[in-house]
This record gives sequence, C-alpha cells and structure tokens, in this order.
Amino acid sequence: MQNLNRRDFIGAAVGAVAALNAPHLFAAGKKAPSKSKVSTVRGNDLARMTLDSLEALGGMKTVVNEGETVFIKPNFVNAPWAKHNKCFATGECTKPEIILAVTEECLKAGARQVIIGDGSQLPKYEWKHLKTLDGKKDMVTEAKRLSSKYSGNIKLACLEVDSPGWVEVPSKCKQKKIAISDMVTKADRIITIPVAKTHSWAQLTLGLKNFIGITPLKRYAQLIDKTWWNRGSIDHSSPRAISQVYLDIVKAIKPDLSIVDFSVCLESNGPSVGQGGKTVDVKKRIGSWAVIASKDIMAADATAARIMSHDVKKMKQLTMGYAMGLGQIDERSIEIVGEKLEKLAMKWKPAQIKGHM
Repeated sequence: MQNLNRRDFIGAAVGAVAALNAPHLFAAGKKAPSKSKVSTVRGNDLARMTLDSLEALGGMKTVVNEGETVFIKPNFVNAPWAKHNKCFATGECTKPEIILAVTEECLKAGARQVIIGDGSQLPKYEWKHLKTLDGKKDMVTEAKRLSSKYSGNIKLACLEVDSPGWVEVPSKCKQKKIAISDMVTKADRIITIPVAKTHSWAQLTLGLKNFIGITPLKRYAQLIDKTWWNRGSIDHSSPRAISQVYLDIVKAIKPDLSIVDFSVCLESNGPSVGQGGKTVDVKKRIGSWAVIASKDIMAADATAARIMSHDVKKMKQLTMGYAMGLGQIDERSIEIVGEKLEKLAMKWKPAQIKGHM
C-alpha cells in the first residue's frame, strides 16, 4: 500500500470521522444551513439532458480546471457481460450517453486526462461491448474520437487490472481501513455517475454506494460459481454496516460532482436483475427520462431518494452521511433548479433488506 495523496489527503481531514448519532435532522425551528443546489432535467435525449443539468450548476468549468485529471465512476456492475446481458436496457448500468457527455465536457474544460473506471464483478471486461441504448456508439470508439478531438485524453480502466496501486483510507468498519484504487486518489477531480437503483443490502445504490466499486476484488471478494466475484468480505450484515464502508471512502476522496441517471433503472431487489431487481423505464412512469446533478453528493442522493419515494430519514446511508458532514439531506437545505420534485416523484418498489436493520 502507498500513501494517499488525493489533494494531500484532502488536508489530512480523513483521520477524524464524526460521530454517527445524527442530531435532530429536521427539528422544527432549527435554522436551515446554506442550501445545496440540485439540477433536475427531464427529456428524451440523455446527452442533451446531461449538458443542461451541468449548465444549471454553472457548467463543467466550475468543477474542472485546465490541466487536471478527472476520475469518472459509473456503475458498471454487470458490464463484463454487456455483450450478452443488455445491462443498459435492463437498468443495471449507467448509460454511456451520460458518461460520454460528461467526459466531453471535462475535456472542453481543459482536463489533461479523463479516466472512466470501475471495479465491477470481474477483473476486466471488453469496453467495445459497452454501447449506447440505440447501439450506435461504443465506449472504445468514442473514447478514441474524443481523445483525438481535444488536447486531453481518455483512459478506460478496469480497476482490478489497471490500477497501479491501492491506497488505504481509515474507516470505522470492522477492517478499520479500506483499500481503494490509486487511480482515484491521484485524480484532481472525482465525478460519480450512478444509475438509480434499490439495493437488497444498502436500501439504495446511488452516488454514495457507487464507490464500493473502487475497492479491489482480490482483497474483498470471493469467486462465486466460478463466474463472478462478490465483495463478501465487506460487511453486508446491515445497511448501517455496509454504509460505513463507502461513506468513509467518500469522506476520504470528497467527490466533486454527482450525476444520477434516471432513464432505465432498477427497483425491488437490486443491484441486478439476477438478484431480483426489476427494470424501471422512467419514461413509462412520468412521461420522460430525467437526469439530476449536484456538487453535493448527499443532496443528489437525498433528492434521488425522494424521487424514488423513499423516506430520507429512514435511509441509513443518508442519515449517517449527514452526521459525518458529507453534505445536505434536509429538503429545506436543498435548492431544486429545473423540474419540480413533485413532478419527478414516482412509485418505486423498495428492496427487501437481506441483513438486519
């Protein structure tokens, strides 16, 4: 293991993790803190919607500076089997349309390098099979095209095999520390782009939970049926236990931007169809797709939870993250820019939690 150097370990602030007993989050009469902005955009063109959501936050130049390295973390949980399993059409994985739009905006802002990376459930996979919903564009061809168009370059990374090293960050989980890819810790900017899903162990898998995928399979996973790896060494006994792991990761790396894919998603027992998840085409529920974005990862996840008709106060990852000072979750402290929340909210079948609460 090597020393963490993400912005000098974010000022060495990670060592002290705040107590998890949240104050009265929504106490009447308590003065609301400064508001976090969340942009909400509806439509049918995911690339265009992504650009509009970024523009509502001030544009990518307010996030990425010239010469910086950006790490983009999508949810590619079932991407290793993309040639056969239609993981984008089933709602299991973040859509390439959104990822590519964000990548190009980073390059336009002057990024020296954009790394698109995930750990997934196999050590590596074939990026050429990761295609847009219409099948017209694949990640490899588009990465080459954008790299030739701009001065910066794009790297597609399967973290298990492409990470030069792994860095340990402190945690209050059972292991006391968690290893994460140094491709993340060395980046100047970090962007999480999840697809909205419910999760049988974590309640929800959004921008926060997305960072479980930057941990090494070799250290935390077991081979299941000789076909895929499950990170079973990470405590899945309760939403609180598993949340502690990825919240401590978020505390360490401090993501700069979160963009949530509300196009084709997953409800019920996610994070995959094989585990009991059911495909949700948002367009069939509210008449269009949606993309939401925020520089506050907590505000983005809390807003996504409300869209998914989940009680924020009952989501362990949100109340715990708030107590750790990771961002805002109180609706009074979040400014919605764009489509009103009540027009986005829809019925969303929750997961049946497999661990204890």
